Amino acid sequence: MHPPLTLHRHPMCAEIIEEFQKCHLDHPVKKFFGECTDLKIKLDRCFRQEKALKRKANFEESKNFKERLHAYKREIAETNQE
Repeated sequence: MHPPLTLHRHPMCAEIIEEFQKCHLDHPVKKFFGECTDLKIKLDRCFRQEKALKRKANFEESKNFKERLHAYKREIAETNQE
């Protein structure tokens, strides 16, 4: 199962999504017998890569936020001690 195939949500995979949807339109019956399987595999790989990049970016953003938060807490603690 894959996420909804909306192009604006998956810009990295837009080309493969379009090919996959075209394959389904061109082969309405054969799609059930594996005609579009190769594109499906490519699409799944693309989604995995896209997710890994998003995960890495979110981790970096979280790391930066935690550093700023700890610095802010130290600053508040220092001002309260004075």
